[in-house]
Amino acid sequence: MKPSAALDRISPSPTLAITSRVLELKRAGVDVIGLGAGEPDFDTPDFVKEAAIKAIRDGQTKYTNVDGTAELKDAIVAKFARDNRLTYTPPQISVNVGGKHTLFNALVATLDAGDEVIVPAPYWVSYPDVVQFAGAVPVIVAAGADQGYKLTPAMLEAAITPRTKWVILNSPSNPTGAAYTADELRALGAVLERHPQVWIFADDMYEHIVYDDFAFATIAQVCPSLYDRTLTVNGCSKAYAMTGWRIGFAAGAPWLIKAMAKLQSQSTSNPCSIAQAAAVAALTGDQSFLKERARAFQVRRDLVVDMLNAAEGITCPRPEGAFYVYPDVSGAIGKSTPKGARIESDSDFVTYLLDDARVAAVQGVAFGVSPAMRISYATSEAQLTEACTRIQQACAALR
Repeated sequence: MKPSAALDRISPSPTLAITSRVLELKRAGVDVIGLGAGEPDFDTPDFVKEAAIKAIRDGQTKYTNVDGTAELKDAIVAKFARDNRLTYTPPQISVNVGGKHTLFNALVATLDAGDEVIVPAPYWVSYPDVVQFAGAVPVIVAAGADQGYKLTPAMLEAAITPRTKWVILNSPSNPTGAAYTADELRALGAVLERHPQVWIFADDMYEHIVYDDFAFATIAQVCPSLYDRTLTVNGCSKAYAMTGWRIGFAAGAPWLIKAMAKLQSQSTSNPCSIAQAAAVAALTGDQSFLKERARAFQVRRDLVVDMLNAAEGITCPRPEGAFYVYPDVSGAIGKSTPKGARIESDSDFVTYLLDDARVAAVQGVAFGVSPAMRISYATSEAQLTEACTRIQQACAALR
């Protein structure tokens, strides 16, 4: 027996591979600083934990509705109204086992062989792989640092064909932290209005982690004409520091939500009942800590951007949100390490950082735009200062 053709179309997640490698080195006693994981270092808020404990004690340990409890769907409806001025009803809500599960359900439930999905690059590593798993074709549209790592209306128009079924918009972005303004979304929306066969997957997972008075907007909010063909996607993982709880959710057309539930009924079934109770508390409880944590992330962002821009051969844009930077490392390409190895690619560069500087980042090729790397600054200022100092020293040692 051999793996299926569908499995052969995808690759293991490179970000999770880096995380595993860092854990292995730490278990071996190596002083390595991991900046590869897309996970807040903040703990899940105590009131959310207490809600989960209460749910256990109250016996909420049974199966639930396949795609979410009524209580959680009501909380999500209220969240979209409060935060995004979007009106949904419970039949328009899907609750999944994390945002990656939402992506998988939506694409596998709707794509056929030969369909196309526009994936702006740099992209989250799972986007093209899930498209390919579903038998469709990811159409990669690369947007470089010179345009803020954001898709332009002209680029979107040029990428659309009669086979285009979805376009994925991730704002703020993983891996770049770039975020679309309301006006930029309206301009993209004007293009999409001319192509009624194209649906929009709006990945808003980092909605609450924005900086410098940036005003977050999502496309169904600013382009009401696209409401009926937009799947607005969010979750508890990033803003609420609940990555391990595995709760993602989406709002969209009832037929699409029903199709996703049908697929989920034959795969994972319902998300964990305890995690769902915790998510209700997260979405309905005190939200003030979200701004406090965003302010802490902004301090870290500024520290990392400034220190990386002081490193030889690195140019680091200042992102609008999320907790990543995506520095260009082209100034290091073609140079040699102190051990005589030549840096030919961003993969070589991050390998050098891991082996010689004991700092783990993720190579830009994993996200579709090179030469670059993704660094997560979701760790302490002390760790970030030490990591960036090591990177500066490693860059200075190249010849």
